[in-house]
Amino acid sequence: MAGIAGAACSSNVLFGSREVGSDGASLAQYRGLRPVENMQLAPTGSKPSGSISTSASKSRTIRAMVSQTVSAPKREKDPKKRVVITGMGLVSVFGSGIDTFYDKLLEGESGISLIDRFDASSFSVRFAGQIRDFSSKGYIDGKNDRRLDDCWRYCLVAGKRALEDANLGSEVLENMDRTRIGVLVGTGMGGLTAFSNGVESLVQKGYKKMSPFFIPYSITNMGSALLARDTGLMGPNYSISTACATANYCFYSAANHIRRGEADIMVAGGTEASVIPAGVGGFIACRALSQRNEDPKKAPRPWDKDRDGFVMGEGSGVLIMESLEHAMKRGANIIAEYLGGAVTCDAHHMTDPRSDGLGVSTCIVKSLEDAGVSPEEVNYVNAHATSTLAGDLAEVNAIKKVFKNTSEIKMNGTKSMIGHGLGAAGALEAIATIKAINTGWLHPTINQDNIEHDVTIDTVPNVKKQHEVNVGISNSFGFGGHNSVVVFAPFTV
Repeated sequence: MAGIAGAACSSNVLFGSREVGSDGASLAQYRGLRPVENMQLAPTGSKPSGSISTSASKSRTIRAMVSQTVSAPKREKDPKKRVVITGMGLVSVFGSGIDTFYDKLLEGESGISLIDRFDASSFSVRFAGQIRDFSSKGYIDGKNDRRLDDCWRYCLVAGKRALEDANLGSEVLENMDRTRIGVLVGTGMGGLTAFSNGVESLVQKGYKKMSPFFIPYSITNMGSALLARDTGLMGPNYSISTACATANYCFYSAANHIRRGEADIMVAGGTEASVIPAGVGGFIACRALSQRNEDPKKAPRPWDKDRDGFVMGEGSGVLIMESLEHAMKRGANIIAEYLGGAVTCDAHHMTDPRSDGLGVSTCIVKSLEDAGVSPEEVNYVNAHATSTLAGDLAEVNAIKKVFKNTSEIKMNGTKSMIGHGLGAAGALEAIATIKAINTGWLHPTINQDNIEHDVTIDTVPNVKKQHEVNVGISNSFGFGGHNSVVVFAPFTV
């Protein structure tokens, strides 16, 4: 959720070290959504002058530098180590169909609306990218469907739809070595409804009235576990929770399982269902959200001068990642290729990102090195772009540091239409990136009425554009200083 200068869940909320007082005051001095002053980004491949200090007065100093590519990049040629995408599945504010999801994005349709899942009339923020009319029919049996937290319902539907898309239905899986197929679906918040309801029961009725499912349906690994249980997949299975960077971390780790020969297929992605009182109230307390209650559809507005915070979203996105060798042996339809990725940490502060942006620019450089891609090959960026004052510009500045010539690059913000899906955000945006590769069309960044002067990269404002993607990157950053970048390209033999 926090990335460079607040580019993540991205409020640039700056907490100090004091505890919350009984009067409900913020953790410490609150500096709001203002940009970090005099932000300087270290040039790619150069060492910053002196050392870089964290904002805490007693914190240790950290020396860091962006690693240099010392030779021409070389892409992976071994079909056992090349990772391709053979299926996609999602649950979104636009439904559970991949084509419908991307068509709505291309149309520039907003999925943001007033919350009606609970009474939000007393909340200072009363809107979100809330999923409506969700159906799990055919994917989850009725008894479990009634018990499960929405976080896991979304995960199961997205995961099973992705397997179907990859022609890996139950009958096919029965005849495969399922010890070579793993699941890695992460979440930033976990089963928040199950947790919230359990705590409420404890406080109001005592521990004897707590649901036996309180712990199992709250913990963050349960999406991967339930999906494996239902499909019999016995390979690597766990979850990652790195706030809003979660899904990209999962893709990166899943691909490495394949590259190391530990799995032939990985079912990977992110899931989140936080549009509930505890979730919305918690982010209001952080002062991270837009308060444009009078016009919710105009609230998420990356890079626009009138942006005032991010908009909560929810959903799930899952990719089927497979070794090229395995995919070709079974005659799979290859949608795109995962070339590489990287993860880094700002090593700086709980929510306040590094003012020099080194963590993000380093992450982009490392992702290109891992992918065997030169900066000149990249011509599309699906940006993290959460609509916060500091974060949006900081991400752009980091991108401009890595890509010296941005004249051929186009960059858009999926969150302008679906809100910020937190742990699911990177997964939904990876699907948007792959659809851009497949269709040759980029969805617009809507609500671009008054773009910041410093944003000199084409943000595809308000109207879709035709664009042949050579190599695309997708950025995600999270509270804790977690940075993640993944690289996709059209598949070529």
